[in-house]
Amino acid sequence: MTTKAALIQLRSGRDMARNIADASLLIKEACRKGAEFVLTPEMTNILETDRDRLKGLARREEEDASVAAFADLARDQRIWLNAGSFALKGPEGKLVNRSLLFAPDGTLAARYDKVHLFDVDLPNGQILRESAAYAAGRPVPVVPLPFATVGLTICYDVRFPHLYKALAQAGAEVLTVPSAFTKVTGEAHWHVLLRARAIETGSFVLAPAQGGLHECGRETFGMSLAVSPSGDITAEGGQDPAVLMTVIDRRQVLEARRRIPVLRHERQAILNAQGEVAT
Repeated sequence: MTTKAALIQLRSGRDMARNIADASLLIKEACRKGAEFVLTPEMTNILETDRDRLKGLARREEEDASVAAFADLARDQRIWLNAGSFALKGPEGKLVNRSLLFAPDGTLAARYDKVHLFDVDLPNGQILRESAAYAAGRPVPVVPLPFATVGLTICYDVRFPHLYKALAQAGAEVLTVPSAFTKVTGEAHWHVLLRARAIETGSFVLAPAQGGLHECGRETFGMSLAVSPSGDITAEGGQDPAVLMTVIDRRQVLEARRRIPVLRHERQAILNAQGEVAT
C-alpha cells in the first residue's frame, strides 16, 4: 500500500490570518494532486521575533483560530493534516511550540510540544533563545495511522539522534521534522542531519520547512526534504512557498530494517570508572 504525501513549504509572516490562508491554498493544491497526508512547517501560524508581540497574539489551543481552521480543512479535504507547529499560549505565561495532527474527520489525533529548545549563539552574531519564550514539552507521541506509524518531532530535535531511535524502536515508520532552520545552520547541516536520521532508523523522514526572508527580519533556509528509509532524497524544495509531493510505502521501511537491523543490534555504551567505554 502506497500513500501520497505532500510537504508544504511556507514563508510565514506576522499576520496569522494571512498565514493560514496562504497555507490553506497550498494544502488544497496538494489535495488536488492526490495527497492523503499533508504536512506544514514549524511556526505555520506565525513567525515573529518580537516576544512581547508574539505573546500578545498567541491564544490557547482551544481558542486559537488557526487550530480551528486546520481542523476544518482536514475534515473538508478528508486528509491527515500535520500542522508542523503553531505558536500557542502555554502554562505559566510561556508559549508552546506545538505540532498538531488532525484526522480526516477533523478531530485531533495527536499533539506534541517541542522538547529541545534552540538556544544558540550563531557565527553571524545572531543570538536565539527559544527557552526565553517557550516551555519545553513531553512526551513524544507515536501515532498509528492507516498507512504507517508516525513519530512527531520539531526542527532542533533533529540534532538528537537518540530521540529518533527511540521513536523507531517504539514503532514509528515515518518521522516528521517540520522546521524553520536558520540560513546559517541549514547551509551547514540540514541535508546531512535529515538523511542521517532516516538511515539510522530505516524510516521515512518528512521535513517541511520555512524558507526565505520573513517580515520580522529572520531568514530561514527552506529546502524542504522528503527522505526515504535508505537515505535517498525523494522530494526537495527551494526557497519559495511550494507543494512537494512524495510517496510513502511502508514496505521500504521493512526492507531497510531487514537489510541493516541496527534497531535490534544497538547496545548501550557506558563509561566505566577509568573513563573507558564499556558495553
